[in-house]
Amino acid sequence: MKNISKVGSEALSSSFSFHYYYIRAMVNDSYLGLGMQDRKRVFLTWRINNIWSGGVGVKQNIYDNNDFFPRYISLRDSGITYNDFVEQPAIKSLISSLNGKSVLDLGCGTGQFAKYCIEQGASKVVGVDISKNMIERANKENKHEKIDYICTPIEDFELQNHKFDKIISSLAIHYIENYSALIKKVYGLLNENGEFIFSTEHPIVTSRKEMDNWITDKDENKLYWAVDNYQEEGKREQHWIIDGVIKYHRTISTLMNTLINNGFVLEKVIEPQSIPIGLELKPKVISEKRRPSFIIIKVRKGSFL
Repeated sequence: MKNISKVGSEALSSSFSFHYYYIRAMVNDSYLGLGMQDRKRVFLTWRINNIWSGGVGVKQNIYDNNDFFPRYISLRDSGITYNDFVEQPAIKSLISSLNGKSVLDLGCGTGQFAKYCIEQGASKVVGVDISKNMIERANKENKHEKIDYICTPIEDFELQNHKFDKIISSLAIHYIENYSALIKKVYGLLNENGEFIFSTEHPIVTSRKEMDNWITDKDENKLYWAVDNYQEEGKREQHWIIDGVIKYHRTISTLMNTLINNGFVLEKVIEPQSIPIGLELKPKVISEKRRPSFIIIKVRKGSFL
C-alpha cells in the first residue's frame, strides 16, 4: 500500500507524450516492487492527474487546475465555509464510534477528515483523492503513521484482500458519472455490517440545468429557489470559482434506490442546517432554512440477495 501511495502521488508535466508515461511506468527502476498491473494503474493515474477535465473516459480534476486550487484553498483555510458550518458537522454526527475502526475516506482532499478519524481513535485510515495537489498537501499538513494517502480517482481505487469498517465520502459523489458502479465498489470494500456515509449536493441544487437557482427581485433580494429539470438526470455544468465545473444530477429516489438495490440498509438521512456559530460568522447560511444545499446519507452493509 505504501508503494502505491508513493507513486500515486507523483506528478509529471502534461507536456510529456503518452508513450513516455507508459514506458516510464513499465520500466522505471523506482517501481520494481510493483507488478505490471500496478504499474499500468500508475500510468493511468499520471494521465488522469494532469488533465482536469474533458475527453471521453477522463475524470474531471478541477483541484489540479492552477487557477482553481489556490482560490479554493484560500476559501477552505478561512474556516468560514458551508463545509465548516453545515456539511461537516452533519456528516460527523452520523458516524458511530471510530475507536479501533478502519476507515476509507473517498475524496479525502487535504486530509483533515482523515486526521480527525485518527484523533477519534480509528486504527487505520486510507485517504483517496484524484488531485495531486490535495494529496501533497495532505502529506504535508495531515501526515500520520496510521494514514495512507493514495492519489487516484475514487472510481478506479482498488485494494485487494482488504475491507473497511467504515467508508466515508464528503462532497465527492456529485462529481462521479457512474454512481451505480461506485456503490457496487463501496459494497465490496466494506466489512459485513460496515457503514457507508456520504454527503453530496442536494438534488434540488443540481436539478436546474443553469445551476443558478435563486430568483431575486430588482434589489437582489431572494424571492424563491427555482427547481426545474428534476427528473432529467445527468451532467450539469456551472461556474464555481472557474468556468466549466462538471457535476452529475440524480434524483433523491436514484440516490436511495441504488443503495437499496445493491444490498445496503438505509439508516438515516439528513438535510442539514447550519450550526449556531455559522449563523453568527457567515449570516447567509440562514438560507439553508429555505432550501438545503446538501444531503447526507448513512447506510449499512446488509446481506445482498
